[in-house]
Amino acid sequence: MRIEFEKMVGQISRFVLGKADQTRLALTCLLAGGHLLIEDIPGIGKTTLAKVLAKALGLAFRRVQFTSDMLPGDILGTSVFEQSTGTFPFHPGPIFTHVLLADEINRATPKTQSALLEAMEEGQVTMDGMTRPLEKPFFVIATQNPLEQSGTYPLPESQLDRFLMRIGLGYPDRQAEKQLLRQGGVRAGIAGVGADLQAADVLALQQRVAGIHVSEALLDYVQDLTAFTRASPHFMVGLSPRAGLALLRASQSWAFMDGRDHVIPEDVQAVFAWVVGHRLRSADTFAELGHQRLMEMLMQVPIP
Repeated sequence: MRIEFEKMVGQISRFVLGKADQTRLALTCLLAGGHLLIEDIPGIGKTTLAKVLAKALGLAFRRVQFTSDMLPGDILGTSVFEQSTGTFPFHPGPIFTHVLLADEINRATPKTQSALLEAMEEGQVTMDGMTRPLEKPFFVIATQNPLEQSGTYPLPESQLDRFLMRIGLGYPDRQAEKQLLRQGGVRAGIAGVGADLQAADVLALQQRVAGIHVSEALLDYVQDLTAFTRASPHFMVGLSPRAGLALLRASQSWAFMDGRDHVIPEDVQAVFAWVVGHRLRSADTFAELGHQRLMEMLMQVPIP
């Protein structure tokens, strides 16, 4: 299985140049049944990653460009009166898909951002008193611009907590950027990306990930990490039980992609910063912790 995933990462990396690590993290998030937040400046390749990932997995893809005047109905759908029948049939919004790209999610108002909460947590949408299930698998990839850019609204903690992982792409290295310049971009080739899997295959893989064995000692390790953040005076608020579950699910997915049927501490450490980085705030500066600070925290918690 590891070889198959490496081939998939390689195919996606033909279009998201020089970002194999981030591509693997995105696959890890999907197979764990979570949602992914990508924070970076425009033009880095966030949208390209989402499109190619959906095509490689054989999943339906929809993109929503978030703006300040967007309403919840623009995402979820709305009921429109039809005079001929005297009824209000429901017209599904773009959220009824497998992979939803919520592009520049923090340019929408908090009211519109919150429209995604039920969908991301429960895989359903409630409109006009009726609950409608979403497609399975359902995977949200949201992109976010840095808050210092104009026209952005900070995501509330409740929304951030719905994302299993948050990553950044960063600038490509010199060799990858030169290849991109030589090709004149990669958009033309995306249509030719072959589907290695189908929706049913992705669901089956998610079920296998959920069955990856976790020992009692590993559970103790995850608990020790969350307990450290709750007892430490360096954090505003410690990690919640939901964060502990997210860390465990991501670790299972990472182990599965490595071809193992059990989780080891190194799996937890590999995904730790990407799972908890957007959930922790410094008690001194109220800012999020950098990657180096999070990795130093791992060194302070012994492995059982």
